[in-house]
Amino acid sequence: MDSLSLKFDHELDLETIITPWKLPPQDTYIFTNANVIDPIDGSIQHNVTVRLAGGVVDSILQAKPADGKQEEENVTCIDLEGKYILPGLWDCHVHLLAVQGFTNFDDILNMTPGTGILRQPEIGQAMLDRGFTTVRDCGGALLPIKKAFEDGVFPGPRLFISGRQLTQSGGSGDKRDANDESECCGGAKQLSCRIVDGVPECLKFAREEIRLGSDFIKIMAGGAVSSGSGALRDINFTPEEIRAIAAVASNVGTFVTAHAYTPDVIRQAVENGCLGIEHGNFLDKPTAELMAQKGVYLTPTLVAYACCTIPGFDTFISPDSMKKLRVVLEAGLQSIRVAKEAGVTICFGTDLLGPTHFAQTKEFQIRKAVQSPLEIIQSATINPARMMKRQDDLGRVAPGYIADLLILNANPLEDITVLDRPDQHLLAVFKEGRVMTSRWSKLQVRSRRPKNIM
Repeated sequence: MDSLSLKFDHELDLETIITPWKLPPQDTYIFTNANVIDPIDGSIQHNVTVRLAGGVVDSILQAKPADGKQEEENVTCIDLEGKYILPGLWDCHVHLLAVQGFTNFDDILNMTPGTGILRQPEIGQAMLDRGFTTVRDCGGALLPIKKAFEDGVFPGPRLFISGRQLTQSGGSGDKRDANDESECCGGAKQLSCRIVDGVPECLKFAREEIRLGSDFIKIMAGGAVSSGSGALRDINFTPEEIRAIAAVASNVGTFVTAHAYTPDVIRQAVENGCLGIEHGNFLDKPTAELMAQKGVYLTPTLVAYACCTIPGFDTFISPDSMKKLRVVLEAGLQSIRVAKEAGVTICFGTDLLGPTHFAQTKEFQIRKAVQSPLEIIQSATINPARMMKRQDDLGRVAPGYIADLLILNANPLEDITVLDRPDQHLLAVFKEGRVMTSRWSKLQVRSRRPKNIM
């Protein structure tokens, strides 16, 4: 009896066939004559030799490598000729789910889930191209896209996610209007939000978000710009509800961050266990001092408001939302001044939605009015690394740290807007020791396995 069997010219690489997106091992790189910026204190190690191996910073030495070292197999040696190495940047407030392709916010809220999922990789690649090797998604991105970036299915930044943000019935993020009489079941999902009411639901659905892979919990603690109804001063949740959510997060070693604009909203969040505040545009001195005392992080997002005043983008949100936006825009810089004076740790965030993602680096330009270049760099490197408890392996270019780094042809400590002009100044982006983006002929992108599996 004849038997049917398949014949191949060579032994099958089963690992590559099963996971064709699996990334190749990292190459080894030796950079000589590098100027390495340390965001801890703004010091620069001049003309050093940096060795990357196995995805980490292996060494930083004053001396050049011996000739034999330069002849190691699979080692790329490049003379940086005084160019600058900076840690990869963090954006601590993004929404990958708010994808491009729409001209108004309501269309994003009503898009199909598949549309959002399929367009998120494009946003992730663009973030890498701007130098952001790590981002914190504050509502909407779920575990599959995080894993897709992590595993190499798509090139994208390291992703920390809050999953779906928690809000109350009628609170910010509840897209039902006053004419919609339908009631929500506990934990009902609306694109980027879950609606929860009462301590039992807060406990249950905070736990659900953790179960589904959230790295931290985000709550809508007060009024929002993008919610047409409701005032910015509105307070969402009761103290008991916030404490319940914070307890769930604390029990698994993470934290709650709160969308909050006004002192009353911020104070309720901080007093009941939140360790992060998003936006905070109306922050006052006493509330800032409370935040500093409790070690609460502030992530302002000023570029989001500025973008919506640009002709062509000024119809992205409703007229009612635009009225609120202009108020928070005017207050934003002062809140950073107040936070600085009180000693609050400040992080870098953008909160861009839909067509405005392109302006991510413009936050550097805005912040220079109230922060020094070093303070801004710290807000996009070591400060968020501390917030996410990754200060021992992310946020710096130092031996033993993951090799997330940028190669720049100018010093951002002298002019922070260097980071706002990646096409001119950002030569290469490394994530975990791999070249993810290169505008320099000396470095080739090595983030994908060749597509030859047979």
